[in-house]
Amino acid sequence: MTAYPQLRLYIDGHWIAQTRSGSLAVDNPADGAVLGQLPLAGPAELDRALEAAAAGFRRWRKMLALERFHLITAATRLLRERAGRIAHVLTLEQGKPLAESLREVMLAADIIDFLAEEGKRLYGRTVPPRLGNVLSQTVMRQPVGPVAAFTPWNFPANLPARKIGGALAAGCSVIIKPAEETPATCMLMVEAFHDAGLPPGVLNMVCGMPPEVSSTLLASEHIRKLSFTGSVSVGKSLGELAARGMKRFTAELGGHAPVIVCADARLEEAVRLGVAAKFRNAGQICAAPIRFYIHESRYEAFREGFVAAAQALKLGSGLAEGINMGPLIHERRVQEMQRFVEDALIQGGRLCCGGERLDGKGYFYAPTVLEKVPQEARAQRIEPFGPIALLEPFQHLDEAIVRANALPLGLGAYAFTRDLGTAHRLGEELEAGMVGINHFAVSQPETPFGGWKESGIGQESGIEGLHGYTDVKFLSIAA
Repeated sequence: MTAYPQLRLYIDGHWIAQTRSGSLAVDNPADGAVLGQLPLAGPAELDRALEAAAAGFRRWRKMLALERFHLITAATRLLRERAGRIAHVLTLEQGKPLAESLREVMLAADIIDFLAEEGKRLYGRTVPPRLGNVLSQTVMRQPVGPVAAFTPWNFPANLPARKIGGALAAGCSVIIKPAEETPATCMLMVEAFHDAGLPPGVLNMVCGMPPEVSSTLLASEHIRKLSFTGSVSVGKSLGELAARGMKRFTAELGGHAPVIVCADARLEEAVRLGVAAKFRNAGQICAAPIRFYIHESRYEAFREGFVAAAQALKLGSGLAEGINMGPLIHERRVQEMQRFVEDALIQGGRLCCGGERLDGKGYFYAPTVLEKVPQEARAQRIEPFGPIALLEPFQHLDEAIVRANALPLGLGAYAFTRDLGTAHRLGEELEAGMVGINHFAVSQPETPFGGWKESGIGQESGIEGLHGYTDVKFLSIAA
């Protein structure tokens, strides 16, 4: 058994275990037990982190891309060597099954490696001059500067990896603020970079009262970019703060992903993959499927199979054997699920299974399936961010596409069909940054992750994510 580590902040190459701003308890969501005390950064620590990031950037940007690559990949080698320990800690503080935690840590290393490799290929282009005395014209990409990066609790390794990997590969320094609910996973990742020899100030980690941290960092002239993953409402507020300083802003916000199951779909595959995607991480995934639109000819069979599979899921501590779904992150999320369900039933929806919290310790809520929930219900309009699925039949594909696109959110969208023409039509007409046909695996290290409409600005991962940490410069040299 891996013990939960002592929680510390990391500023300018030094670990900080105690501050004048006090500490915050970190709980195990599977049983409510206190895991540790997180020191909180106050004005003094935040100012130190800003100065450190500014100095670290001046040093880091001057290093060759190949030198940066070697340091970054030395850290990812340590991440892989320590993956078992980090995954155990991730499960302790976040709750997901240990196998999922281990996959997440390994994927985080893959994400960082891809970005580091692409950092050696931040290509520009040459432009033929129009004047005879112009010797060269070049469009190049240069690092934007020190980055403030804020991540939530649902993927404590994956989400910091996207931001740390992109920033460092581009030549930027970073102040990362992981969620105060799950700080140890990110701390252990930062420890790998420290042990790999990353220069002081290039990577810093702070935690604290979110409004104080965000307002202080974004008011500083040192910070040139904000990368945020979280809710739409918080993203809009942070975007306003960033705009005051004309800071670059990448926002990966909420979703409410539709799934269209066509009449010709492979039904068993759609059910199996749909249940796995819906209830992975207890539904606490921004791109998780929520609204399932099933052709009326397949509706009854789909509902029967989906409900049976949801009821068969085994809930419990993520450290136990054979667990399919862990707890929600805290008590208020359990209460929020109950409010979603009660409202849906009052509005006229029907409960197929679940709809209640589990007895005993921890923040467990049963996998829940609702059908024919009216559009006025909260669950149809607001992302539940939990183990709630909505089923609804449709007659015509046009109708399903209209319903799928009806919300001001557009992160992920999915469909199941065996017709190539239908697949291409859905790929063209679904209004989302990521569309999966016959599967849900739309997030890979090599591919961009980001949404349309109110689901975000910009992308993370892939070469598009790396470009988000650069500014474009045009250089023209005359004789």
